Amino acid sequence: MRTIGTRLAFSVSALSCAIALAGPAFAQDAAPAEDADATPAREIVVTGSLIQRPNNAAVSPIISISDTAIKESGTPTLQDALNQIPSFTVGGNAATGGQGTGGRASINLHGLGTNRNLVLLDGKRLPVSDIFGNVDVNILPDAIIGSIDTITGGASAVYGSDAISGVVNFKTIKSFEGVKVDLMNSISERGDAYRFNGSLALGTNFADDRGHLIAAFSYANQDPVDGSKRSFFYDKTPSSFIGTGTFVPSATNAPSAAVIQGLFAGYGVSALPANVQLANLGFNNDGTLFVQNGGQNYRGPTNGNGYLLVANNVRMPVGQQIQFLNAMKRKSAFLKADYELSPSLTAYGQFMYVDLNVNTESGGSLTQFPTLTTIPVTNPFIPAGLRTVLASRPNPTANFSWNARYVGVPDKNWDESYRVLQYMAGMRGDITEGWTFDAFASYDESNHDQTMRNAVLKSQVQRLLSAPDGGASLCAGGFNPFGDANARSLSPQCVSFITKNAFSQEKLGQTQAQLQVNGKLFDLGAGPVQLAMVANYRRNTYSFSPDTDFIAGAFAPGGNIEGVVNTLPVGKKAISVKELAAQIDVPLISDKPFFRELGIGGAFRVSDYSVTGSVTSFELDARWKPIDALMFRGSYQRAVRAPNIGELFAPPQGTQLVIGTPPSALGDPCDSRSTARVGANATQVAALCVAQGVPAAAIGSYQFPTTATGQVVAGNTGLTPERATTFNVGFVFNAPRGGGVFGDFSLSVDYYNIKVKDVISTVPGLTVLSKCFNLDGSNTTYSNANAYCALISRDPTTGQILNVATPYQNLGQVNTDGIEVQARWGVPAPFVGESGKFYVDTSIGWLHKYEVQLLPGAAFLDYTGVSIGGANPGSVPPRATPKWRALTTFGYRSDVVGLGLRWRYQSGMKDNSAVLTPANAQIGVKPYALWDLFGSVKVGDSFELRGGVNNLLDRGLPIVSSSQNGTDTALYDAIGRSFYMGLKVNF
Repeated sequence: MRTIGTRLAFSVSALSCAIALAGPAFAQDAAPAEDADATPAREIVVTGSLIQRPNNAAVSPIISISDTAIKESGTPTLQDALNQIPSFTVGGNAATGGQGTGGRASINLHGLGTNRNLVLLDGKRLPVSDIFGNVDVNILPDAIIGSIDTITGGASAVYGSDAISGVVNFKTIKSFEGVKVDLMNSISERGDAYRFNGSLALGTNFADDRGHLIAAFSYANQDPVDGSKRSFFYDKTPSSFIGTGTFVPSATNAPSAAVIQGLFAGYGVSALPANVQLANLGFNNDGTLFVQNGGQNYRGPTNGNGYLLVANNVRMPVGQQIQFLNAMKRKSAFLKADYELSPSLTAYGQFMYVDLNVNTESGGSLTQFPTLTTIPVTNPFIPAGLRTVLASRPNPTANFSWNARYVGVPDKNWDESYRVLQYMAGMRGDITEGWTFDAFASYDESNHDQTMRNAVLKSQVQRLLSAPDGGASLCAGGFNPFGDANARSLSPQCVSFITKNAFSQEKLGQTQAQLQVNGKLFDLGAGPVQLAMVANYRRNTYSFSPDTDFIAGAFAPGGNIEGVVNTLPVGKKAISVKELAAQIDVPLISDKPFFRELGIGGAFRVSDYSVTGSVTSFELDARWKPIDALMFRGSYQRAVRAPNIGELFAPPQGTQLVIGTPPSALGDPCDSRSTARVGANATQVAALCVAQGVPAAAIGSYQFPTTATGQVVAGNTGLTPERATTFNVGFVFNAPRGGGVFGDFSLSVDYYNIKVKDVISTVPGLTVLSKCFNLDGSNTTYSNANAYCALISRDPTTGQILNVATPYQNLGQVNTDGIEVQARWGVPAPFVGESGKFYVDTSIGWLHKYEVQLLPGAAFLDYTGVSIGGANPGSVPPRATPKWRALTTFGYRSDVVGLGLRWRYQSGMKDNSAVLTPANAQIGVKPYALWDLFGSVKVGDSFELRGGVNNLLDRGLPIVSSSQNGTDTALYDAIGRSFYMGLKVNF
């Protein structure tokens, strides 16, 4: 355990080093990244093509990031480095992963979902990390990465249908001999959020240089940080599931309002809310009752130490309990070798192993919302005031419902283990003059084990509450749930009686085989016409074995574990695809006035999926260089993406859907306090509520008792493929060498336009509620037969929402377009050092449009410049769609030393409610910017020190109204000012 003093000492030393250190920024296809002592390449090596053109001209818009730039970003993971680039929005986040994600990190290009961009290693697919085909980009040891190329335009015809929005290709170091060690530590100014990354690479030739071997190993460690360590989370995630417990009245067996008023008059309280007979009543430690929504007679703490009054409603701010940075340890090993069997034939192989362990604290367990916990009137612990209220009901002997947060039980703790193995073997060589081949086969598997510790079993709780002695005969003292003090006095024996460690496991497998043949056909006078042909086969498998208590049983639709919606086991499922593809490149004119180069190309792919049948994709591209310094480029493609194994077969996965309390939040639109229940359409809303199951006798005073309900996401075997068109056009300008002050200037500007029809996604739960109840004009007849209304399940007795189903389905369409700009300008500074240079590096993204059509024929919803909070990584729209994003670096560098300042910016956004419920829109997010200081210094030929300060000005978290915890820790920096220091050693 590191002491605060040790951590602060580390921070001071890192800051001291940062002041003296410096380095380069990200680069792009207009100006590729290079080392200080290298001659800058004028164009990058092509990624995104099966053909290596002689001049390495990139037709697709590409951002290239060097290993040096990654290190000097000061980010602990490859995902964090990529997410700083404007082309990316947040995907699955490793730092905040857990509760099913296993700390895995996926990426998201153009906000089209993590499953619509492809991740490669040296042009070949990496192991999938989940059932939706996502790749954990952090599984690669840092030491083997030479650079990263990101295609920000579609590449489906070249690589496969899941490359609709682009491709990220990690390139390993080549011909490396020796030993390379890289170490990095980082820590926050507050002495927490400690992270360590270490990697080792070994490279050698053998067999008289006919063979080459690279072995790499890495280790990463991350300390957890919870909300109690940041003042921002003091009052966040105010939950209506509170430790005092609450009595939840039934609309069909409600107590007498007069009796409640008389009871509270005895407490000295005369002013009670209307319809108090339907109000949740909580329990003070002295045995008296209080009104939860209104706070009348509440006698507990209100200073955030466990409880808060939010608009006079008694809540528990559980944001203090939830971790925004989880505990994580990752170990990986990588082995790559090739051996020249003959001058025309080389064998190669690759092995990868990753072991990732994540531990996440997620707050106290709460009673199940789909199926309420009940208590008989014979329970001996019922306080006198509650007995009086219960006796006033029409059926005084009926069991009653109870909600609570289990404060007497240790918080839920998710232990997740994620293991990946990949084996690959192949051969490449010459067929005949001008023709080559590359054939390989690979197998990878991913095993994800998840243990939910301190899971509260509903059946055991019910046994204690239903026992005539309150459970004292079952465990020491029994269970008295009435009041915070009583709930916290639960004996260790009773804790063991009602809890368990629930274990689940999912297994993923992927088998690949591919043959690629490249060759030259003929020459039209401007260069050889080249052809590439590919045949491949891929098979993905999946199985899921949940703990039996996660499966629906006596408490359907919930499982037996409190606070978790049920799921189902999945036997081994498999999908496969066989593909044929071809790409051609045709140079038309070269070395002519105004036509230094003119060429066209195309690609075609046929994919035969085992579940959805055959689909085709094609691409057309063109390039024109009127002068050597300027190239215009463009491409058009049609792609068809078949549903992946997760979208087809994912088991029901339950989550909380936070709906809030009306009228300040959406809540249940049937709630009598809801804005939907007033105005010209109030009568029609009430009728729809009755049609859904709210008792007609209670509709006038119906109130939903909590701020959350259940939401269930599941696969759908009835899905059909989605169809996409993408269009890119732009130019690249590289100033001629020796052009004075602009001799090192480059610029690229690219426009993209992507349309996806029949898009496969889920509809957010809040969207379902708002559209069913016509809050945006989607259900003008207020019909319960509406497609969105069909996704809402209510308790037939109480009318309360049990869950909102959000299965994967073919929605309408997603359209997005925008412009991306990459620029670099370097000015020699010989007066500072012979190789010195001042530079500005910038990457800017402008989003012109992001609109979503949820059903075919429906109106498009404009999500341009909108913050959506906790949207799923693969959903559309994504978590955030800012109109502007920028990454700009101002710096100086030489062969030895440098200094840089980086600016990260995104524009302000409207809240999600402005789209869904425009009449009740909440406050949006203001513009957000961070400044970072970074640097590096070389010591001799073998050592390099680097260091820096991220979030230099200690920018705080913005409010995200639509997010459950009041912000988005995957998108914004919750750590605050932090320091890092690294060391790279080469032998």
